[in-house]
Amino acid sequence: MTIGESPTTTDSSWATRGACVSMEPDGFFVQGAEQHSVKLACGACPVRTECLADALDNRVDFGVWGGMTERERRRLLRRHPEVSNWWVVLRRAEKEAVGG
Repeated sequence: MTIGESPTTTDSSWATRGACVSMEPDGFFVQGAEQHSVKLACGACPVRTECLADALDNRVDFGVWGGMTERERRRLLRRHPEVSNWWVVLRRAEKEAVGG
């Protein structure tokens, strides 16, 4: 049973449904090569898009969020300064990737 489906909680925010919900939060604030293994934890996360959009929209400076390191997010933000709502952009890209 996942946290999002738990009858004992009324919290249905994306953060409670993340693959990382039972993981140690400090593990997502590593540097260098360790970031690669942390990013793998995000691979099959059901809320990866929401997590990444939140980190981009809020300009989160540290840690791995939505499968991207802070350096990767900064690069993406520099390339697309016109984007004000990353959720819309990421959902559109997801749909295009699956042919929708």
